[in-house]
Amino acid sequence: MAKVRALVLERQHELALRDIELPMDTGPGQVKIRIHTVGVCGSDVHYYTHGKIGPFVVHEPMVLGHEAAGTVIEVGAGVTHLKVGDRVCMEPGIPDPNSKASRLGMYNVDPAVAFWATPPIHGVLTPEVVHPANYTFKLPDNVSFAEGAMVEPFAVGMQAATKAKIAPGDTAVVLGAGPIGTMVAIAALAGGCARAVVADLAQPKLDIAAQYQGVIPVNIREKNLAEEVARLTDGWGADVIFECSGSPKAWETIMELPRPGGVVVAIGLPVNPIGLDVSTASTKEIRIETVFRYAHQYERSIALLGSGRVDLKPLISETFRFEDSIKAFDRAVEARPSDVKLQIVMEQQMG
Repeated sequence: MAKVRALVLERQHELALRDIELPMDTGPGQVKIRIHTVGVCGSDVHYYTHGKIGPFVVHEPMVLGHEAAGTVIEVGAGVTHLKVGDRVCMEPGIPDPNSKASRLGMYNVDPAVAFWATPPIHGVLTPEVVHPANYTFKLPDNVSFAEGAMVEPFAVGMQAATKAKIAPGDTAVVLGAGPIGTMVAIAALAGGCARAVVADLAQPKLDIAAQYQGVIPVNIREKNLAEEVARLTDGWGADVIFECSGSPKAWETIMELPRPGGVVVAIGLPVNPIGLDVSTASTKEIRIETVFRYAHQYERSIALLGSGRVDLKPLISETFRFEDSIKAFDRAVEARPSDVKLQIVMEQQMG
C-alpha cells in the first residue's frame, strides 16, 4: 500500500482531493500505469449525487473514475505484450476468469466482477494505478489519450451494435442523445447502418450528434417520433431501436417504432421496473436484446478509432486539471445540454 493523492467520494454529496492508501505493488501479470486522462461518467456523478446505484451503495470513502488512458511505467512478471512507455487504455471490469460467465465468454455479467469506482472498488482518479495486463490495451500512435479515455463508453455502443446484429443498410433509431446514445449511434453507423435517427428533448445534444454523417436528429418536443420514423421508412418501421435514455416513458410507445421482425436493444437503465407492450412485440415478432457494459469490445473499438472511421473528439466538451476535479464533477451535476463528455487530465501532464 502507498499513500497517493486521489479524488475521493467521502459520502453522498461530499468530494475531497486528498491522500488515500491504495495498493501500488505490480504483481505477476500486472502493469503499472501513469494515468493521463480520465472521463467523468454518469455513474461516477450518480454516486456523488445519490450515494448508490441499485444494490451498489457507497459505505466507505471511494476513489472515483473508470474511463481512463495513460502510459505503462512498470511491467510485472510474465507480461509480454506490453512494455514501459506504451500508451494504453484500460478495461475497468476484472472478472473471475474461472467463473461460468467468463467461460461462456460473457465475463461482463460475472457477479464477481471487480469494476473501478463501483463500491467497494476504488477508481482511477489518481496519478498511478496497477491493473491486469490482459485488460490493458495499447493505443495506436494516432489515437490520443483523450480518445483512449473515450474507449470505455464507446465500448458500450459497440456492445449494443453487436447485440443488435445489424445488417448493412439498416435504419436505426436511438432514443437519447447523451454520451452513450451518441456513441451508440456512431457504433451503429460504423457497424453498417445507413442512417441513425437520434431522438432527444435537448436541441444542443442533437446538434452535436448531427455532426456525424448518417445521423438524423429529431427533437421530440417538436415532432412525433413514430410519425417521423414512419415517414422515413414508408410506414415499414426501423430495423433497430436502441433505448439509451433510461426513461420509463420511452417504453410506453417504443413498440410503434420497429418494423416487423425488428429488434429493440435496451441500454438505458430505468430506476424502477417498467411496463412492456408484449402484445405488439409479439404480433410484430420483435426481438428484445439487453446490454450490460460490454465484453470483447475494446480491441474492436480501438481498431475503429485507429482506422479513422470513428472520430470521438467532437464529443469532448471540456477538459479540467486534476486539481479542479471537484469543479469538473459539479459541472457534470449541472447536466448542461451542450455538454457530452467532460474529462480530467492529471495536472503535471497538461502542458
